[in-house]
Amino acid sequence: MSKRKICVVVTARPSYSRVKTALTAIQNHPNLELQLVVAGSALLSRYGSVIDYITDDGFEITEKVYVVLEGENPTAMAKTTGLAVMELSTVFNNLLPDVVVVIADRFETLAVSIAAAYQNIPVAHIQGGEVTGNIDEKVRHANTKLADIHLVASEDARERVLKMGEDVEYVFNSGCPSMDIAAEIKKVECLNFDPIKVYGGVGSEIDFKKDYIVVMQHPVTTEYTQAKEHVWKTLNAITELGIQTCWFWPNVDAGSDGTSNSIRTFRETRNPQNIRFFKNIEPRHFLMLLMQSKCLVGNSSVGVRECAFLGVPVVNIGTRQHNRLRGANVLDVIYDKDEIKKAIQNQVTHGKYDPEYIYGKGDAGIRIANILSEVKLRSHKTINY
Repeated sequence: MSKRKICVVVTARPSYSRVKTALTAIQNHPNLELQLVVAGSALLSRYGSVIDYITDDGFEITEKVYVVLEGENPTAMAKTTGLAVMELSTVFNNLLPDVVVVIADRFETLAVSIAAAYQNIPVAHIQGGEVTGNIDEKVRHANTKLADIHLVASEDARERVLKMGEDVEYVFNSGCPSMDIAAEIKKVECLNFDPIKVYGGVGSEIDFKKDYIVVMQHPVTTEYTQAKEHVWKTLNAITELGIQTCWFWPNVDAGSDGTSNSIRTFRETRNPQNIRFFKNIEPRHFLMLLMQSKCLVGNSSVGVRECAFLGVPVVNIGTRQHNRLRGANVLDVIYDKDEIKKAIQNQVTHGKYDPEYIYGKGDAGIRIANILSEVKLRSHKTINY
């Protein structure tokens, strides 16, 4: 029996962490062949050179697709997506996969679904059915409607996908693959690497034997003109608190240029003595860093997903994760310096929360590979125009 060819497209830093264990399980499955396409910001050094971590983890890259247009605004996002449709259409036509896997809700993932669906290639969507309240939610639901196989991360998401009219036989609660990494990290009792020695970064020295927090704040695409103002309030709050902080660079979204410039300006003019800035670290190390921290601050989905699993306190700022299913570990605040400071102090004082397994228990990668191997693929009729 010939192996079923599974083409997974990784377009950005969060996409890789969301699918890493599934890639391993697909690669090791006797009935599957992994085709790994790396595209978008995952190829760019200014967003952390995710492709280096992918190759270091032992994965062979089948194709690289360069599609990111400069601008970091809604027009650049739309044009990047359009260019990605064109480039990925050619890639899929050449690779002839049996299934294309699209991940979550980043804007460029819509290109993956369009390029595959228009060529009658079955699409498997990981993490459909969740809500966030901004453009990501629209992209996520669009991916769901273009997909044939739905690999959701929670029961709440499963019910929502079914309400969207999808076939119950093709909607699976696989859990989130990033929980698999979190399950491994829970067994580690201490930080067993030095982030500064391994990843460098710029700014103040951090003593990781003492208390520290982690910040990851991205621009909100529907509020991108306010990105600089939003992150400036967080920068001031963190500086005034004086707690040691590991701060990570934003994703490539509309407004990320404003966020990045604000961070650079603040660092150069204020020279905060308690913040170390990093571009990126590989998923396992990032979760280990989080696990040993006192709190995660910002608006990353890791706060409502992995941190719930790990019991890490979270201060979620603003609207980016609006309406997303979350655990008791998340404290929501508005874009206000004093509110942010107060929330961080409360969460640091509270300490670890009981873990909640909202998004799976740590076996998603293997479950996804088995589903992709066993699911009956719908036959697609040739489209006549």
